[in-house]
Amino acid sequence: MNFDDLDKLIERMEKASLSEISYKDGEVDIKLKKEMQKEMVQTPAQPAPAAQSAEKPAAAESGPAEKEGVLVKAPMVGTFYKAPSPESDPFVGVGDKVSNDSVVCILEAMKLFNEIQAETSGEIAEILVEDGEMVEYDQPLFRIV
Repeated sequence: MNFDDLDKLIERMEKASLSEISYKDGEVDIKLKKEMQKEMVQTPAQPAPAAQSAEKPAAAESGPAEKEGVLVKAPMVGTFYKAPSPESDPFVGVGDKVSNDSVVCILEAMKLFNEIQAETSGEIAEILVEDGEMVEYDQPLFRIV
């Protein structure tokens, strides 16, 4: 593989809005990963507490309590697979211990299979999607405690 081929691979990755891509041909094995930057979203100012109705209970304002733990979210749109092949055991299950670099699933996007890593250490508390399900960008896949 020469630099022109590598440039074309990077261009395809950008055009498809992929955060990760793997390429294997003979002895050439390349894995490109783009770090995602979090966007800052500014929302309109909320009304002052005095302007809100006094009849609202405080619990209703904060919404339902979120479950503790870290969410592993989809870095791209694709199809979620919990195992490397239909005959294989799943990468992880509820109760399994994971580390930062543990592969927890595969997302298929445009015939490319992207291994998704936990990027945090802990225990799988919940698997939030079903095998073969289409997922959206930033959709929670796992909860790790």
